[in-house]
Amino acid sequence: MSAELEDGLQATIDFGKIASIGAAGHQVVPVVLQEVDTGEVLFIGYANEEAFHQTLEIGEAVLYSTSREVMWHKGATSGDTLSVVEVRINCEQNSLLYMVRRNGAGACHAKDAEGNTRPGCYYRTIVDADTLRFS
Repeated sequence: MSAELEDGLQATIDFGKIASIGAAGHQVVPVVLQEVDTGEVLFIGYANEEAFHQTLEIGEAVLYSTSREVMWHKGATSGDTLSVVEVRINCEQNSLLYMVRRNGAGACHAKDAEGNTRPGCYYRTIVDADTLRFS
């Protein structure tokens, strides 16, 4: 990821993300990760069948990175794991909601200007179609 994408204030929304996942043949469902105690949405990821089963088995969020094409145990390298309290499924059974607790400083891989882990990935607000601001 580029610094401008993660830290910049220019909006460059990837409207082709879902199409690229399908074109690559990834067999995944979207997963919303929400902090159980505050209700804060931390980020959205994807789970394939293996990631889903690993999540249930170990009780921590395991996802499938569609960009890197690898299993991703959230926080395995940073220590910022996410304990799964509850897993919910939507009415059409094509997306999941992981109700989690943070076991560390944050949930986002991006860091703030001081080098601190961000608590979640939704740290900017859209001002207009082209401009962002830090929340």
